[in-house]
Amino acid sequence: MDGSAPPDSSWKGGLKVPYNVGPRFTGNFSTHLREKVKMHIHSNSEVTRIDNVIGTLRGAMEADRYVILGGHRDSWVFGGIDPQSGAAVVHEIVRSFGKLKTEGWGYRKKILFASWDAEEFGLLGSTEWAEENSRLLQVRGVAFINTDSSIEGNYTLRVDCTTLMYSMVYNLTKKLQSPDEGFKGKSLYESWNKKSPSPEFSGMPRISKLGSGNDFEVFFQRLRIASGRSQYTNDWEMHKFSSYPLYHSVYETYELVETFYYPMFKYHLTVAQVRGAMVFELANSIVLPFDCRDYVVVLKKYADKIYNISMKHPQEMKTYSVSFDALFSAVNNFTEIASKFSKRLQDLDKSNLILLRIMNDQLMFLERAFIDPLVLPDRPFYRQVIYAPSSHNKYVGESFPRISDALFDIESKVDSSKAWEEVKRHITITAFTMQKLAETLREVA
Repeated sequence: MDGSAPPDSSWKGGLKVPYNVGPRFTGNFSTHLREKVKMHIHSNSEVTRIDNVIGTLRGAMEADRYVILGGHRDSWVFGGIDPQSGAAVVHEIVRSFGKLKTEGWGYRKKILFASWDAEEFGLLGSTEWAEENSRLLQVRGVAFINTDSSIEGNYTLRVDCTTLMYSMVYNLTKKLQSPDEGFKGKSLYESWNKKSPSPEFSGMPRISKLGSGNDFEVFFQRLRIASGRSQYTNDWEMHKFSSYPLYHSVYETYELVETFYYPMFKYHLTVAQVRGAMVFELANSIVLPFDCRDYVVVLKKYADKIYNISMKHPQEMKTYSVSFDALFSAVNNFTEIASKFSKRLQDLDKSNLILLRIMNDQLMFLERAFIDPLVLPDRPFYRQVIYAPSSHNKYVGESFPRISDALFDIESKVDSSKAWEEVKRHITITAFTMQKLAETLREVA
């Protein structure tokens, strides 16, 4: 089979199924769905060197606190969109921060700029670096901002991040101008909110949960460092496909981007502004721009959602005495403690440097408190009780993963009693961990 096809819809390879290069399948494709194809794959298996490139800007006042901006530079083929649209943005952000530095600007915290290698080989560059430096990162890492592809569409902004960053992202996008047609003079927040409203926060734009499949995984899912990413995306309600059509193909070139997708690169600019503003805010804020009250809202919604899923089996819930009271109690306890913490933070005397440091540390380490030391069943890399990549689609984030996985397995378990005992056990572990994490926000005596 010839792998170098010309851009001509008449071309067809040697397999005896109806496929071709062109806008659609030809022939009666449904009759060939059960065809068996034997393919000979020739791959090179070798150990080779990979290189990460790390640049730093020293912090003027909190040099032991790290804000990291990083993305990969390796690609499947030419990588015009993935990852070079993101790598170019990294270079522009670095240039901008360097210019501010030469003009005398001093950053409070240390900023690390990372160019990862071997992302396409299993997130190797970022994962190996983060694991090698895990001790430092867990005590010093404030946040990680991911900088893979800046664009996958030209419809609206897409943001995936930890809940602690919601308020920061909303506030920043209100200060940036929208690049979208029909929104001249409007803020990025306004166009984003109009095109992609949130299902969780009424009247606000959608922010999605972090899953996996990108370099933020080790920082967020493993080390539990507050993480986020942003890019321009498609209208997923209209276009029912999982990614842009030429994803990871030989046709994903610079010319594709310049000619067909994003003339003038205005969406690159907007994404650079969003990512750069997030790093700037995180590195320079006297009080970390994290809001634990946003967790109050989403945890209540996640608890209601998982409870409603379980209530699809009302008889079994009653038979096996399955109760979510402990989980709801943990959510209520967190709500009370988070509200008191936020009130103290609003009244904080910022000239009291010791108290300022204490409360910033409480915000920074709140994410670490979600870590489950028992790790997730059969998934030892993932070890937190609130978020994890879905077991059934790694690119998508799942809430309360222990309980979600246990409920998903109910249908496939032969022994119903044992299956429901697993659900009860995971409710208990999740509730216990949440009760303890709430304690990290209590006033330090």
